[in-house]
Amino acid sequence: MPFFHHASSSDRSSIDDPHTTSPRRRSRRSSSHSHHSSSSSPSSRHHNHGLFGSSRKNEDPSVLAAKEQVSRAEAAEREADRALIASRRAVREAREHVKRLDEEARIEARAARMKQDQVKSITKRAKPLGRHA
Repeated sequence: MPFFHHASSSDRSSIDDPHTTSPRRRSRRSSSHSHHSSSSSPSSRHHNHGLFGSSRKNEDPSVLAAKEQVSRAEAAEREADRALIASRRAVREAREHVKRLDEEARIEARAARMKQDQVKSITKRAKPLGRHA
């Protein structure tokens, strides 16, 4: 697949629309713009370009709004990823806790059965006591 893509008129309108949410088109545009500069000297390129690789002073407000929207969406996605990792960790810890409690309950139940068996044995021995009087 070629690095640069020739867009049809319908693709162009969706690319220029800041409300379009196609990640494929967005990544293609941002990757092609982030690697090119409109300035010839390295020092002016460093000072005139912002986060997205072009001067913010000369950009169309709708383009700036779209870039800010993409930045917010990326930040929200990173936060969602962190939340997903945290929730998976919480689920794993809860399952491990339940597993430990289950094992503890099994051990206690086994001990209770053993105690009950011992009590039955003692009860059998104690039953005939006191009949001689």
